[in-house]
Amino acid sequence: MGKTLFNKIWDAHVVQNVEDGPTQLYIDRLYAHEVTSPQAFDTLRDKGIKAFRPDHVIAMPDHNTPSDQQEHIDDPIGRKQVETLKANCEEFGIKHFTMGTKDNGIIHVVGPEKALSLPGMTIVCGDSHTSTHGAVGAIAMGIGTSEVAQVLASQCILQSKPKTMRINIEGTLPAGTTAKDVALYIMAQMTTSGATGYAVEYAGSAIRNMSMEGRLTLSNLSIEMGSRAGLIAPDETTFAYLKGREYAPKGEAWDKAIEEWKQLKTDDDAVFDKEVTYKAEDIAPRITYGTNPGAGIAIDECIPTTEGMSEAEKEQFLGMLDYMQFEPGQKLEGTPIDYCFLGACTNGRIEDFRAFASVVKGKKKADNVVAWIVPGSWLVRQQVIDEGIDKILEEAGFELRLPSCSSCLAMNPDKVPAGKLSISTSNRNFVGRQGPGARTILASPLVVAASAITGVITDPRKL
Repeated sequence: MGKTLFNKIWDAHVVQNVEDGPTQLYIDRLYAHEVTSPQAFDTLRDKGIKAFRPDHVIAMPDHNTPSDQQEHIDDPIGRKQVETLKANCEEFGIKHFTMGTKDNGIIHVVGPEKALSLPGMTIVCGDSHTSTHGAVGAIAMGIGTSEVAQVLASQCILQSKPKTMRINIEGTLPAGTTAKDVALYIMAQMTTSGATGYAVEYAGSAIRNMSMEGRLTLSNLSIEMGSRAGLIAPDETTFAYLKGREYAPKGEAWDKAIEEWKQLKTDDDAVFDKEVTYKAEDIAPRITYGTNPGAGIAIDECIPTTEGMSEAEKEQFLGMLDYMQFEPGQKLEGTPIDYCFLGACTNGRIEDFRAFASVVKGKKKADNVVAWIVPGSWLVRQQVIDEGIDKILEEAGFELRLPSCSSCLAMNPDKVPAGKLSISTSNRNFVGRQGPGARTILASPLVVAASAITGVITDPRKL
């Protein structure tokens, strides 16, 4: 029987299988940021050991980084975390992309764009959205702080092998539908726990025709279904994206790598533990209405009613709507918004800025909307400037800010005030995610752009 892509990569990295226990898995790349790494470095320090392979570790701050200026961090906790990361990297000999420098940005944007994440790798980081890097054809997983310490000390990790699932998206995506909409659609169909215990491979004609930026968005949101990892088999789109990037193989090494990467695909006779298929034509631009990414609808649909729900489901559903200040059966299209956010490791890449600009060009931002337009890296920011997108944004009333996780989470100054409604390209709409009491609707860059122009939730196909 043939092997799945996941099993090929996993098996190639097994150091040993522990009887009746987890697998000791070799890790090719560890990413570290300022929030989850301090305790891991303390563990090494307490035990008197060094980082085993520091050249396989890349660190950068992103969660606490301000987007309005990067000379200083006012919050004492955030400032301490960023300073501690820098000191730890200096002590343990780890490459550190400092805040405000051209190499810095959101770790899950910088990794692929610098070709630090490559096909066939095992990649971990103390951050749930590490699944992003699976888009290049790698096993990429978020891990806990104690596991970060394991990798720093041994370049290995103890992990139980997940089951495998393939999600096929067949057909052609309609105009106005993006990778973000595909991810939100899958979550609505499968729920946010539908892939728990699985590593997911995305396949099908719609995936093969998806850009690299779109694939990164889709893989990024795998964790929101409960999946341990979200992979896409590397192909010519992957190779074209990686070629010539800073840490990509060069010359003969590139040619050799391509031949190896072409073998990274699921065999025709491989069997998955679970397989589902969706039609691309069924997926429209989407928005969320609740407090988890799976609580979503097509933008022209109404919020579900409580009909057919159990008492427990009804209580949870109504509690979610109460927080969001919505009603069962309500149509959200046309609802006024207060804030909009373009960015995050989900939609902070150049393609996302091109999409946003294509909608706002020649128009003006609504006066009632506060907008945070935040690239995912300094490279993306420079691309925005080089392509003249910054001028389009400026003329439409938007300010291009500095690279940061920004309004994805309430760990830096870009917080949405309590009760205000934000439409956001980020990945989570949990209670208080964008600020204490803030209300978040997740959407694609096209939907966010259209809504920012009109001041209400707007279908970009109608603008």
